[in-house]
Amino acid sequence: MAITGNTLKKLRREAGLTQKKLAERVGVSQAHIAKIEQGKVDPRLSTVNRILQVLTVTKQNRCKDIMTKGVLFAKPNDTILGVSDVMMRHAISQMPVLSGNKVVGTVTEEIIIRNLRSNLAAEKVKNVMGSPLPTVQEETSIDAVRRILEKHQGVLVARGKEIVGIVTRSDLLKTIG
Repeated sequence: MAITGNTLKKLRREAGLTQKKLAERVGVSQAHIAKIEQGKVDPRLSTVNRILQVLTVTKQNRCKDIMTKGVLFAKPNDTILGVSDVMMRHAISQMPVLSGNKVVGTVTEEIIIRNLRSNLAAEKVKNVMGSPLPTVQEETSIDAVRRILEKHQGVLVARGKEIVGIVTRSDLLKTIG
């Protein structure tokens, strides 16, 4: 089977991508994608391979498709009482801890329960928090995240360096059916 510009155009449309979006993901200009689709240029094999990789990955569900947006963060000096109140109000079981722009830890229901004692409510988050949740880019496949969630309660989702969402085990359950 020969891969022609028309073939790539058809695959791009089936994937629901514009020329501009495909160009961004492949790392070429939109004009170059247009010329390839029109048969005006003969692209390098590496460019065709990148286009095909993007178009086949696009058909898979990605983190950005199932993530919960608007992640709530705790700060290291917040109290456990304040954080647990937020967790209960929003029905969440973990909160990443942010210091400046850096994720430095995680507070989970499990950590709070493990540290239950009479003075826990006034304790600072930094004294009881666990390790930070793993972080993946928003284009990461759900299959890759599933493997991470076998060992962690959640996965933070980034766009570049900015945290834009979180995927938890309950988010994966929503993909059934």
